[in-house]
Amino acid sequence: MYEKEQAKAEVLVGAIPYIRKFRNETVVIKYGGSAMVDAQLKKSVIRDIAMLKYLGLNPIVVHGGGKEISSLLAKMGKESVFVDGLRVTDSETATVAEMVLSGSIGKSLVENLEAVGIKACGINGKDGHTLVAKKLLDDKGRDLGFVGEIDSVDTTLINTLIEAGFVPVISPVGVDAYSQTYNINADYAASAIAGAMNAEKLVFLTDVEGILKDKDDPSSKITRMNAGEAKRLIAEGIIKGGMIPKVECCLDALEKGVQTVHVLDGRLPHSILLEIFTAEGIGTMMLPEEKK
Repeated sequence: MYEKEQAKAEVLVGAIPYIRKFRNETVVIKYGGSAMVDAQLKKSVIRDIAMLKYLGLNPIVVHGGGKEISSLLAKMGKESVFVDGLRVTDSETATVAEMVLSGSIGKSLVENLEAVGIKACGINGKDGHTLVAKKLLDDKGRDLGFVGEIDSVDTTLINTLIEAGFVPVISPVGVDAYSQTYNINADYAASAIAGAMNAEKLVFLTDVEGILKDKDDPSSKITRMNAGEAKRLIAEGIIKGGMIPKVECCLDALEKGVQTVHVLDGRLPHSILLEIFTAEGIGTMMLPEEKK
């Protein structure tokens, strides 16, 4: 009669070691992919973030919004142009990107967290000069407009929000010393913020099962690896294509002092909780080079 309830209780009891270990630790979540679009998946992610907060962790959300930016630009009659995956950003596009990221998406996430009882505050990198950026030139030296890379992270405002009990929801918009706005890749923003905050974990929500040895075979998922193994797999051409930038962000975060980085399938409900509070996890966990 009580089998279901007992099973739930066993799950909670099984999570005790992880709750004790990660209590008061910082977890940065890069929120993107289908989990931002599908209503049910979005509800699942919001509840996972809320649960982290209720269990005593300090979640920080960094979100993207490329599809929404492209959609609004199309409605304005403006074509989105990409060079090797980076959006060419003129002044008008930069304004639209900031409006979408810091406005509709950021505020929507804040509202959703508030709806489940979690205090949240949306900011972008311009607030408190949290993300100080400079112009990014691509690998071939091409100028992509107002696309930026992060020079430094000022954690003052983020820490102030956390100390006041808020979940920071951060849009990847940066600013330079001359108050010029830059659009920043959300993965790299999340990596830089996680490093500056000495985060215990950085979690990437994606539309793949994790890091795969064969991109067409979900069963080839690598469940656990260290930075040295990741570099070797890139050099050997096993990790390739669009996964390389994601893995490079993982490596960057580990070099900045993040303890573990996780690449999860955000299409799986409650993927964050399953990864953090179970022994098996459901995605790929990457550790520093000296660990395994």
